[in-house]
Amino acid sequence: MVSLNPVRVLKEEAEEEKAEIARLSSFVGAIAIGDLVKSTLGPKGMDKILVSYGRNAGQVQVTNDGATILKSVGVDNPAAKILVDMSKVQDDEVGDGTTSVTVFASELLKEAEKLVEQKIHPQTIIAGWRKAVVVARNALQQASLDNSADSQKFKEDLLNIARTTLSSKILSQHKEHFAKLCVEAILRLKGTGDLQSIQIIKKTGGVLEDSFLDEGFLLDKKPGVHQPKRVENARILIANTPMDTDKIKVFGSHIKVDSMAKIAELEVAEKEKMKDKVSKILKHNCNVFINRQLIYNYPEQLFADAGVMAIEHADFDGIERLALVTGGEIVSTFDSPETVKLGTCDVIEQVMIGEDILLRFSGVALGEACTIVIRGATQQIIDEADRSLHDALCVLAATVKETRIVFGGGCSEMLMAVAVNKAAAQTPGKESVAMEAFARALQQLPTIIADNAGYDSAQIISELRAGHVSGNYTLGLDMDRGEVADMKQLGITESFVVKRQVVLSAAEAAEMILRVDSIIKAAPRKRVEDRGRC
Repeated sequence: MVSLNPVRVLKEEAEEEKAEIARLSSFVGAIAIGDLVKSTLGPKGMDKILVSYGRNAGQVQVTNDGATILKSVGVDNPAAKILVDMSKVQDDEVGDGTTSVTVFASELLKEAEKLVEQKIHPQTIIAGWRKAVVVARNALQQASLDNSADSQKFKEDLLNIARTTLSSKILSQHKEHFAKLCVEAILRLKGTGDLQSIQIIKKTGGVLEDSFLDEGFLLDKKPGVHQPKRVENARILIANTPMDTDKIKVFGSHIKVDSMAKIAELEVAEKEKMKDKVSKILKHNCNVFINRQLIYNYPEQLFADAGVMAIEHADFDGIERLALVTGGEIVSTFDSPETVKLGTCDVIEQVMIGEDILLRFSGVALGEACTIVIRGATQQIIDEADRSLHDALCVLAATVKETRIVFGGGCSEMLMAVAVNKAAAQTPGKESVAMEAFARALQQLPTIIADNAGYDSAQIISELRAGHVSGNYTLGLDMDRGEVADMKQLGITESFVVKRQVVLSAAEAAEMILRVDSIIKAAPRKRVEDRGRC
């Protein structure tokens, strides 16, 4: 008689979820992530308070940035992790649209769940989605505008994009002020899009309106005692080297002496060693020395005697940026002055921001370098303002490279949804059902924006859809009045790159999750102890 007991292939600790259970697990995880962040979408979106536990216990963040929320929330569901990674990539790639991309992927999976229940195969759904993505991208590209030939119009486009990006952030009340700051900073880059040249300094005190753009570079440090406080025609040596004389750096060594005089001799030898190092530095013909590490009292005194401004403990990000903007190199050995490239700038002087004194480097070699100083009442406000400005600067940098723009306020989503629905009506077979589902997911973005503002989304979205079907392709949602309006007249524009990335990333992530038919949790590897060793 043949035994019918099931054969177990996996180890005891390993688990496997198959077919419908695995798919349901994926859908539930991904949809939960979408529901978590969708209340933050749009200009009337709500914020989340993130409270840290563990090492940073009690640290509080208040934010509505999708990538920050998802990065801070620990998720265990594999499908949810895919969406978290996708929002991080969106943040790294174009800076904004992190919430939109997560919500759209989540809505696609909601629609896919309904279709799977109707016994439509996942591969059929994916085939329909792929056709829908092509149609949506073509519709978005045809609706995009490019005003890069006219510098005045292009600057106005950049201002509108900055206003639209900031309108959903904490800076929405001051979006005019910050939009100008961001656009001026980006235009200084002269099309390079290198955001490293733009430094952001956060200083508590004052209000958000007190934030300003400063040409050149600001370093949050002070010169040493009795050293020059202002240097003109600065020749800057940037270094990462130890400047301490009070300990012998041979770890684990012991020195025995038979008298206190020998200790004094040891200290003198150490001082002479440091004096030689300082004289080597001075041979570089520099009048400013900036070190990544500490500069102790004795070398500081030697620099003061030589009339050199010496700045210690400049954080590494600070000196890397400083080396970039002044055209210098970071060095750690000083035996070959002729091979070292010094940084230059016209004037280094002290400036006061609030109660803090900083050093301003004016007339730096990299002329496009600038600093945005953010002021605010609390650290949480300043941190959120920093995240908002980062988003706006990334979007503007992407727009300077890819100059096309599209209209915001749900206009682009509805335009793509109408195009996909039209294509679905001309597509035979079950794929057309998947295409219609894709269009419904696109329409959910403006619906959620309206819901978050407390408006009657069913009424507004039906009006918006009717307007687009009848050929008014610039209609979108006016969130101040809660009605359908012309986005072209209101100047609500967004970057074409951001919108395209949202559609492509969300569709790819949703497709990946939909393809899953089995989740295998691998057995943990056991640590084998070698008992034979002593």
